[in-house]
Amino acid sequence: MKSQSSNKSFGLLFFVFFLILALWPLKNGNNLNLFFITISGIFLILALINSKLLSPLNKLWIKFGEILGMIIAPLVMALVYFVILTPVSLAVRVLGKDLLGLKFLKEKESYWIKRKKNLGSMKKQF
Repeated sequence: MKSQSSNKSFGLLFFVFFLILALWPLKNGNNLNLFFITISGIFLILALINSKLLSPLNKLWIKFGEILGMIIAPLVMALVYFVILTPVSLAVRVLGKDLLGLKFLKEKESYWIKRKKNLGSMKKQF
């Protein structure tokens, strides 16, 4: 049942996409694109009447999304790392901050941090 719903959503999505492509020339005063209107109509009919026929295209679309995710996600993460985290790290180092308290201090007797708040009993945690 879920795949039929997925196929129907896929068909309606591509109906809207090709309809927008067909109507886009109207913005510039040109004629409708009949090729995209036809494809849009086919997707609408298949989505509403027999969405099982859209299964191969839907699976192909999902595979395309997975491949795109494997490529785009590392690029976005690298961009975030090098554009945001690296400059912040360099600025913190230049300012001489030790935000995590990792520096070894000889004058400290202990690195134990006393808890200010009493947590109480741990018998009923949930």
